[in-house]
Amino acid sequence: MDFEIEKLEKKLNGLTKVALLKLAHEEYGLYHLDDSYKPKYIIEQIIVAAREKAEASSFVPVRRIKSKSIRSKDKPLLIRKLLTYLTFPIIMIWLLITSFNASRFRPDSAMELLTDPSWLYNWPRWLDIPLMKWINDWFKVFNKEYGVYFEAVNNFLLGAILSLKHFLMMMPWPLVIALVVTIVFFSSGRKLGTTVFVGICTFFIGFLHPRFWDKAIETTSIMIIGILFCIFIGIPLGIAMSRSVRVRNATLPVLDLMQTIPSFCYLIPGIMLFGLGAVPAIIATVIYAVPPLVRLTDLGIRLVDTEVIEAAEAFGASKKQKLLGVQLPLALPNIMQGINQTTMMALAMVVIASMIGTRGLGDEVLLGLQQLNVGKATE
Repeated sequence: MDFEIEKLEKKLNGLTKVALLKLAHEEYGLYHLDDSYKPKYIIEQIIVAAREKAEASSFVPVRRIKSKSIRSKDKPLLIRKLLTYLTFPIIMIWLLITSFNASRFRPDSAMELLTDPSWLYNWPRWLDIPLMKWINDWFKVFNKEYGVYFEAVNNFLLGAILSLKHFLMMMPWPLVIALVVTIVFFSSGRKLGTTVFVGICTFFIGFLHPRFWDKAIETTSIMIIGILFCIFIGIPLGIAMSRSVRVRNATLPVLDLMQTIPSFCYLIPGIMLFGLGAVPAIIATVIYAVPPLVRLTDLGIRLVDTEVIEAAEAFGASKKQKLLGVQLPLALPNIMQGINQTTMMALAMVVIASMIGTRGLGDEVLLGLQQLNVGKATE
């Protein structure tokens, strides 16, 4: 037996920490061991468990107890799945009954549905959910109870936009162009051609007409605030998705829904809560532009090589050190690509946001389209 234990110890010394934890959990049931323990301590615990296993006369009762505990753990999961499958039919039946009882055009008796099959060819007027009334009633109560908080958020965002706008307006326009050129030069990998092209385009904003420069400053202020909010929300959420399967499974359907709904619909919650102006434009921009950043942050962290992570664990790095020193630096190209996609999608909301009173370059495009002035819209 000592020879087998010695042979096992040599084998364990050649394994990584991840492999040791997997062996300890699956073969010996040492579930109390985790990443916080050193490999040497894990090996000692495995050897002690191997000795006890070799000295024991029978392991059948242990296996029975383990399988019984697994079966007991599966019961709540089965109940949750059953409740999930039953919830949707129950909600659907409740909606059908509610819409039938609330309709003014419902038949006098249910027998009319059997005797008159015309409702099968044209959608019946009594099969209509009063969703508009429900939402309007709910919004009145919600706005009455929590309107003060949204007004505070509105004042904060509006103050941030106006402060940034006044700051950019006070700067000399050559300095603004130089600042844009400098940012593009370093963010593009010091590509001279791209830098010169962006500098010329920035100059042409005011060169086409002086008022376009002021409009561009207003649009830039709104976009900067919106993109900053996207970064503050998207990157932490992407990190949480990469570290938790439950968070990922719960977030992915929401992101799919956000990228499926037409962009104009994102103005509805902003207008409901904050009225017209720049603040609902920021809310719509964040909802519309944040999903790519969340997805690409999650993807970048998940694509980090497991051998690099194991090497960091072998040196005793904590979870925070692995995230900040290994995973985020290696995932930075994907994160920067997500910020790029977020910026492009935020700019796509400029014209749409102008429909709710947001001033800027989108306002000029919308005005040119309304007047059928092609030259004005092109400028």
